[in-house]
Amino acid sequence: MHSKNQTRGLWLGLLGVAIFSATLPMTRLATGTADAPQLSPWFITLARVALAGGLSVLVLGATRARWPTAAEWRPLGMAALGNAVGFPLFIGYALLHIRAGHAAVILALLPLATAAMGALVLHQRARLGFWLCACVGAALVATFSVYRAVQIGAGMDFEWADLMMLGAVLSGAVGYVYGAKVTPTLGAEQVICWVCVLALPVSIPGAWLTWPQHSVQMSSWWALGYVGVFSMWAGFFAWYRGLALGGTLRVSQVQLLQPFMSILVAVPLLGETLDPVTLGFALAVVATVFAGKRLA
Repeated sequence: MHSKNQTRGLWLGLLGVAIFSATLPMTRLATGTADAPQLSPWFITLARVALAGGLSVLVLGATRARWPTAAEWRPLGMAALGNAVGFPLFIGYALLHIRAGHAAVILALLPLATAAMGALVLHQRARLGFWLCACVGAALVATFSVYRAVQIGAGMDFEWADLMMLGAVLSGAVGYVYGAKVTPTLGAEQVICWVCVLALPVSIPGAWLTWPQHSVQMSSWWALGYVGVFSMWAGFFAWYRGLALGGTLRVSQVQLLQPFMSILVAVPLLGETLDPVTLGFALAVVATVFAGKRLA
C-alpha cells in the first residue's frame, strides 16, 4: 500500500506540474511587457486569488467541509502568503522585464528549494551533498543571470527581475511545504480552498482597487482566467495530494520537468524561440537538482 501511495503521489505531482508549467507564459501574457503593459502584477495577484476564492467557497459549502483547527490555521496562513501572494506577485513583476524562458531557468531551482524547505520545516534530514548541489545550482542561476544582463545590455532591470524570480522560488517553496503539512488532516482540496478563502478579505477589495483603468487585450483576460482557475486552484488539488502521498522530497522531483514544459509552452503562446543557451542552463540546473535529490 505504501508503494502504491508513492506511485500515485508521483503521478498526481506530475499532473500538478503539467498544469503549473503554463503559469509563467500565461502570466507574461497577462502582464504584457514594460513597453506594452496589460494587467498590473498586483491586480493579477489579487484577482486570481479572488477568482479561486469564489470557487473555493462553492466547493467548501457543497462538501460541508469542517473548519480548520487552531493548529491548522498557521500552516494555512503560511501557504497563503507563499502561494497566493508572494509567488504570483514576484513573477508578475519579473516577467515585465524577462522572457518566460529566462524565468523558467531560475524557477528550475524550485524543486531543490522545496526539498530544502521540507528538510527545515518537516525536520527531514539531508546530507552534505544535497546542500553542495544547492550551492552549485544557485551559482549556475547567478551565472545565467549575469550572462543575460551582459548579452542584452539591460542593466539593473534584469538584475532586479532575477532577484524577483528568486523571491518567487522561495515563496513557492514555503507555500508548497506548509500546504503539504496540513494535507494529511485536511485533504488537498480543502487545503487550497481554505488558503484562497483566507485571502478573500484582502483579494476582493484589492482586486477592485487595482482594476485596470486602460484598455486590456482579451488574451490577457483569458490568461488571468487560467492562472486563477488552474494555477491558483485546480493544480493544487493534484499537487498537495501528491506531496502528501509520495513525500515532499520524492514528489518535488517531478518539478524537474517544469522548466522544459514552460519553455515549450512559451514557444506557441508567446512566440519565443528555443534558445540553446537558455536550454543548456536549464539542463545544467536540473542536473544539480536531480543530483541533490539523490543525496537528500
